[in-house]
Amino acid sequence: MTTTQTAGAPLSQSQQRKILATREQFPALSREVNGKTAVFFDGPGGTQVSRRVIDAVTSYYVNCNANAGGVFITSEDTDALVEKTREAMSSFLNCDKDEILFGANATTITFAVSRAIARTLKSGDEIVVTTLDHDCNVAPWKALEENGVTVRTVDVNTSDCTLDMKDFASKINERTRLIAVGFASNAVGTVNDVAEVIRIARRAGAMVYVDAVHYAPHAPIDVKALDCDFLVCSPYKFFAPHLGVLYGKAQHLERIVPYKVRPADSRSPFCWETGTQNFEAIGGVLAAIEYIAQIADDTGAASLRDRLARAMTGIRAYEKTLSERMIPALLSISGLELYGITEESKMDWRTPTFGFNIKGRHPEEVARYLAKNAIFSWNGNFYALGLTEKLGLEESGGMVRLGCVHYNTFEEIDRVIDVLRNFV
Repeated sequence: MTTTQTAGAPLSQSQQRKILATREQFPALSREVNGKTAVFFDGPGGTQVSRRVIDAVTSYYVNCNANAGGVFITSEDTDALVEKTREAMSSFLNCDKDEILFGANATTITFAVSRAIARTLKSGDEIVVTTLDHDCNVAPWKALEENGVTVRTVDVNTSDCTLDMKDFASKINERTRLIAVGFASNAVGTVNDVAEVIRIARRAGAMVYVDAVHYAPHAPIDVKALDCDFLVCSPYKFFAPHLGVLYGKAQHLERIVPYKVRPADSRSPFCWETGTQNFEAIGGVLAAIEYIAQIADDTGAASLRDRLARAMTGIRAYEKTLSERMIPALLSISGLELYGITEESKMDWRTPTFGFNIKGRHPEEVARYLAKNAIFSWNGNFYALGLTEKLGLEESGGMVRLGCVHYNTFEEIDRVIDVLRNFV
């Protein structure tokens, strides 16, 4: 393999050792395809899990496998595990543990919450969604139009795939009851100014529902500082099993009445957790949170929240260098169009997720070529339908997406660039 010259400051030896140690904790990263070590740039669709997570799921099946609410030891252990994970997730998001609830995935949770919120709305009330969002934070709210609710959609700036904040402000009025906004775009990596969205919402007296599914693996989240009303994320995007998690302000979880079966617990947050939960996955989430915390290299007096915040801050800083290396290299490839923020001075407003197309090539063709070279990518619209339609890409197959997380390396970026150069 030739070495492509790309931007990005070189890593120190200690940084290189730390990345190597990180990668060694993820068994999947050693997989080979066609005689080559696999490159996992498919993170935005779901990350790999550490050995700690694999062991935790196995341990649950061996030691705790039972339904909740029983008076025998395995059921009691299951109850304790759920509560311990609830506490860990509350540290991850910085909230009270009773403001955390578990569900199948972000889409299922959002549909359930939207239906419950619909009970508080009347005809003529308005909800605001965005063109940039994953459809899990659009379709559940648009479905409320059948109840007489008006749904308004915020436009995007196609030049850099950022929200049109002037258009956003124009869509807010005295009838606005809820704003649904993504923390970051799962298609092109744009990080939205959620804090500003929430400030505008507060002036209008509206609630804010934040989709942090794509953002959560890349930076610390503090729901108390944000003052959002709801925030949904998916642990399988940050190194855990397939599961969804919702933060909701206690005042809302207690005030709004969810749909549930009659015998189920009427107390919050339990009344929001319909049916039997995925307890083995919940155990894996706890292990993933513990994995992230150990990245901080601080096992002393610091609280779990402090360690998680430091770990995620470190992840964000490292991933910024990945973006700084990937973007100029992609832009140097003949016929390649990269969507989203590309200016070096704006790297804080994007994640290391890169949507692009190559002139004259179908996105699936590009993704298949990468796959043959043991590089895993995605192609299509990634459920960010509003964005691909706005960019005029839906009928031509959407785009190709490469997504980095903290276990990816400069060497993997150089490798994908070499393969793309050979392709064109």
